[in-house]
Order: sequence, then structure tokens, then C-alpha cells
Amino acid sequence: MRHGKYPFLVAFLAPPVALYGVYVVSPYLQAFYISLTRWSGFSGNVEFIGLANYRRLLEDDQFHTALVNNLILLACLPVITIIMGLFFASMLNIGGRRGRAGIRGVAGSAVYRVIYFFPQVLSVAIIGVLWLYLLAPGRGLVDRSLDGFWLGWLTPNEGWLGNPGTAFWWVLAAMVWMNVGFYIVLFSAGMQSIPRDVYEAALLDGASRFTTFWRITVPLLWDSVQVAWIYLAIIALDAFALVQIMLGNAGGPSRSGDVIGLNLYRTAFEAFNFGYASAMGVTLFFLTLIIAVLAMRATRRDRVEFS
Repeated sequence: MRHGKYPFLVAFLAPPVALYGVYVVSPYLQAFYISLTRWSGFSGNVEFIGLANYRRLLEDDQFHTALVNNLILLACLPVITIIMGLFFASMLNIGGRRGRAGIRGVAGSAVYRVIYFFPQVLSVAIIGVLWLYLLAPGRGLVDRSLDGFWLGWLTPNEGWLGNPGTAFWWVLAAMVWMNVGFYIVLFSAGMQSIPRDVYEAALLDGASRFTTFWRITVPLLWDSVQVAWIYLAIIALDAFALVQIMLGNAGGPSRSGDVIGLNLYRTAFEAFNFGYASAMGVTLFFLTLIIAVLAMRATRRDRVEFS
């Protein structure tokens, strides 16, 4: 049986590895090559131009705008989502009053978790359309709510998504809303595994709620926070679908809400310049890879365990 171990392993590993190579690795390698060419995507004429597409990226103002927007999402989305996720999860699990059984969560916390998680069962297309209706000029829930509190004057004349100063930030708000529920549930699961005796001992020693949260909850959930940070960073560097649905192919008024993914889409399928679009894709690939590595190194710390 020992002699037949390696042929057995090869027989089972070869098909998935081959599929991964054909459908994942091969497209990446082709994209790297296409980024060095001038190609319309629909003809057999492929002209090799070397690094010309990458030099063009350095001078492309619209690409710079899209890159800045992606970096803003990268700076804001993980921070806001993780802070809100930790806060609400903490309130649900250890934010209730102290009873005879010690620290407990709020009443009906299971129902709240279901409500928070609800956006995760919706597709990005539905979420985009939902927010379009929420922000519809004059008849959307946001405008009606402001009118109800005599704050209608805050609404821009061209609407929230028609104003270059507000359109992009509403996309950020939608991205936070669609992602925070998942991390509330994720952090809640981690908090439920922490013994309540730890919190009781801290409170008996005079620690405040904030101190127990910062000194006990966060360190014990750090592995989950690290994973959340990396996934949210990847989402922030994409953002294509939601931006396209809420702001259109142009990326909003004056293309103020443009992101790299949407710029790539326009370049490939409207301008029919697949070579230049591939250069954007390769740039985004390496940017995502670098950000993921830096996030892992920046959030790396000694593991804190309880016994």
C-alpha cells in the first residue's frame, strides 16, 4: 500500500491542479502578455508594443482619479466596517445588563443578527437598485426623511447621485451597509466562544465596558479582524458592480465616482482597447496583492489565547 501512495495522490491531485492551471493561471498569464500589446479584442491583429500601455497609465488623468477613489475606499471601507461590526457584535453579546448569570447580551440578539445579515442574501444588483430608490430625487426615502425633519434644503438640486461631491460617498455608504452585517455575525460567533468568566473577572477588578472591549474582546478576536481587513481591502479595490449600477458606466457626474474596474470595463468594451485595459487589470492585480501582503504584515501580532 505504501508503494502505491504517490500514484494514488497524483491521480487525485492532477485533475484539480490541471483545471486550476487552465482556468486561473493561464488567463492571468495571457492578461500579462496582452497588456504588452495593442489589440482591439476582436481581430487577429496583435501588435506588440512593450511597456507603452504602462507608460500611458502614468499620464492618464482619469485612471489617476479612479485609483484615488479606490484608495479612498481602501482607507475607509475596512476601518468603518470593522469598527461598526465590532461595536454592534459587542452590544449584541456583552452589551446587556449584568444579571445573576453574569454578563449577557441584549434581549433578542438572535433576531438582530438575522436582520443585520439580511443584506448578505441579496445580490449586488439588487442592493444597487435598492439604493437607487432610496436616493431617488424628491421621492426617495432619504429625501422624504429629510423633508420630514425640515432638512430638505440639504438635498442637492441635482440629487445625491447627480452631485459630484456626494455621489461617491453614497456608494461608500452602500458598500458599508452591504458588508457590515456579515462581520457582525462573524465577530459575534467569536465573542460567543469567549468565556463569560473573563469579562466577570475584569468587571470585578473595576474595568469599564470600554476597557474590557479594548483589552479583552479585540485581542481575542484579532485573527478574525485580520481576515476581515484583508477581504474588505480586496472588495474596496474592486467596487465595479456597485459603482456601475448606482452611477452608470461613466462613473457618476464628471466621472467623480470612477474606479479602476469600471475604467477598465469602458476601455475594453466601449473603446475596444483590450491591451490598455489589460494593463489596468495587471496593475490592479499587483496592487491588490501588495495591499493584501501589507495588511497581513501590518495586522500581524502575537496570538492571545484563553484557557
